[in-house]
Amino acid sequence: MNEKVKTTMKALERNNISSYYVDKKEEVIPLVETLIKEGDTVSVGGSMSLFECGIIDYLRCGKYEFFDRYVDGLGGAEIEKIYRASFDADAYFCSSNAVTENGELYNVDGNSNRVAAIAYGPRKVIMVVGINKIVKDIDEAVLRVKRIAAPKNAVRLHCNTYCAKEGHCVKNDATFDGCASKDRLCINRLITHGQRQKERINVIFVGESLGY
Repeated sequence: MNEKVKTTMKALERNNISSYYVDKKEEVIPLVETLIKEGDTVSVGGSMSLFECGIIDYLRCGKYEFFDRYVDGLGGAEIEKIYRASFDADAYFCSSNAVTENGELYNVDGNSNRVAAIAYGPRKVIMVVGINKIVKDIDEAVLRVKRIAAPKNAVRLHCNTYCAKEGHCVKNDATFDGCASKDRLCINRLITHGQRQKERINVIFVGESLGY
């Protein structure tokens, strides 16, 4: 564990956000098993990191009641129902677009179901975060989304946006206006400075590069 990770974890703990560290993605599921219990209702936000660590398949093992947004053939109304059910889940899994060395979580969404669930609803939020997502401060977090996370996700989701075509936001700085696309992913931003409820938000850092 390098000094940047240690600094970030200490800052998260000061902000009443629990943090954990594993060296490899294969170590994530054994840790997750200690954070949830059999029979819990669980759900997930959109996250490539969860797929890379095997979390999606693991939650389908039958031990938990999984509100699975990735079931083949789901229609819009069915996905919407899952989104709403997720707010009452025992545990909600996602990643974070960025985590600052000051112990802040920075997340940006298009549909905004993920940022809503992070802010309020699920009794526990478990974030799986590669060390590539640690940044110095909120300004760096903003730039990380505009230059890395949003463009890559826009390509993955076949969005007709400037960033999908050019590889970066139309405003390649820390400002927030500029994109007029109806497909834009940067609709709602959430900065989590801390938690009142201890152990509600849990950040699992993985000593590898994960997701976008």
